[in-house]
Order: sequence, then structure tokens, then C-alpha cells
Amino acid sequence: MSDATTQTPQSKYERLIASARAAAPAVTIVAHPCDAPSLTGAIEARAAGLIRPVLVGPEARIRAIATEQELDIGGIEIVDAPHSHAAAAKSVELIREGKGELLMKGSLHTDELIQEVTSSATGLRTERRISHVFVMDVPGHEDTLFITDAAINIFPDLDAKRDIVQNAIDLWRGIGLGEPRVAILSAVETVTTKIPSTIEAAALCKMADRGQITGGLVDGPLAFDNAIDPEAARIKAIVSPVAGRAQILVVPDLEAGNMLAKNLTFLSHADAAGIVLGARVPIVLTSRADSIRSRMASCAVATLYAASRRQAAAVPAA
Repeated sequence: MSDATTQTPQSKYERLIASARAAAPAVTIVAHPCDAPSLTGAIEARAAGLIRPVLVGPEARIRAIATEQELDIGGIEIVDAPHSHAAAAKSVELIREGKGELLMKGSLHTDELIQEVTSSATGLRTERRISHVFVMDVPGHEDTLFITDAAINIFPDLDAKRDIVQNAIDLWRGIGLGEPRVAILSAVETVTTKIPSTIEAAALCKMADRGQITGGLVDGPLAFDNAIDPEAARIKAIVSPVAGRAQILVVPDLEAGNMLAKNLTFLSHADAAGIVLGARVPIVLTSRADSIRSRMASCAVATLYAASRRQAAAVPAA
């Protein structure tokens, strides 16, 4: 039994997984699941009723790993591809042909998959900037936390940050969590020319005021402490519906976000699921170091979001 199924009902991840089980499992193209963790993650998610995987990669190698790990891959479609690059290209092609609702990273390098996704000619680009969201379950913290972007955009400019914020809001609402409180993080909570991220934070808040960002309550700049701790916000006399209660944390750049997410993971023993947004379909982006629980949560979040997109597409335009 996976550790995802042994969590208490109060677990934030378990609630997401339970909600996803109630939705129809999304057809998921799994790119190059050619090691034990990635193949096991896909098979576990299938067994839990979260996804319907299609495995893309060297068929003989996939079958050998399944036999070695005693994994049941009966009834699962395998699309043969000779190596990781070919598997990435074929996976993206299958999505473009409408044969899957989700794309899932296997054992290939993230850059190899994202390069195919972002190809201007054959990729999965939309008008929205592609960005990554860590979905964090932090022990002792009441809310699920989103951290974005800590994996794709290194030094995003203001336009990219607008899309990063909107992608995260759309995901939060799409998986049924309601209207999110969004904190634009910096080192301080006051606007100063000495710290450019504070100016961008203020601009993003004005963009939200003017309808260029929709669906969430946005405030910033906020330092990390007064974004998530009500007492810290009170001491600084910050009056805001977001301060002290933020649910989405928008970081200044990838370095800051990556360090924040890993600090929470390794010091606070948080779990970190991962999903990429802004492409034609959500992309489940996992690491070989991820626990089965995190992999299951990533699939659950992606499945819930795919279900909401499916439902929205079925609603006739007014």
C-alpha cells in the first residue's frame, strides 16, 4: 500500500486525492517512464483511479522495469519510442493530436521535455507564459500553499509574472479551493527603488485592480513572515485580506522560489507536488526524489484541473 493511502482524512493532500478520485481519471501521456520511481508513480496513480496512463518510451525497457518491480501494466497502452528525446517528441505529438488530457514527466530530464513543449512549431504553447507551481503540504500550516515559479522562469519580467500569477490563481480555483489570497513576495513590505521586486509587486497589485489579473485577492510587496503569519502582519500594522493569510506565494525569481520550497521540504518536512501550467494541457512535473505521496498529489491536482477544464469547455458560450 502506498503512503498516500495511509494519511489521515485531515491531510491536505488526502483531501485533494479523494476529490480527484471522484472525477473521471484523465488520460495521461507519460513521457519515458524508464526507471522504477516514474513507472511506479504512474501505475500507483492508475491503481488509485486518478489517471489513465499511456506509456511512451522503449517498450522492452518499460516492460523489463515492470517485471523487475512487480508492477501490473496489463491493459496499459505502450507507445514505443527508442530513447528519451524521441519519447518527449512523441508525447507532445500525442497531446497535439488530442489523445491525452495530461502530460506527465517520466525519467527524462525536465529541460528535454520542456524544450519539446515550448517548441514554436510543434509544441504546446498558448498565449499564456508557461510556469510551474509547487503545491505544498506543510505540517502545522492550515492551508495548502502554492509557490510559484520555482522551476521554469529564471528571472521573469513583469509580463511573465502576470501570467505566473494568473496561472496559479486559475489552478487554485480549478481544483475547487475557492478564491485564493495571493502574496507577491519580496524581502520587505514597502515599495523601494532599491529592491526592484517591490516595484513589480506594486505593479502586479495595480494590474489586479484594473482587471489584468482576475480571480484572486492580490497584495504585495509582502515579506514571507508577514505574508503567512497573522501576528507578523499585525506587528507591522499591515491591513490587508492577504497579509498573514496568503495561500499563493509568488516569488521574485526562480532562485528564491527554489530555496523557499526546498527549505519547507527539508526543514519543515513538507511535501511538494508539482505541476506546469500555461501549455495546452497541465504537465505533471515530478522528481526522482519525490515520495509516492507527492507523485499521487501531483496527479490528483492535475486530474482535478483537467476535469474543471473539461467542464468549462462543455459549457456553451453565452
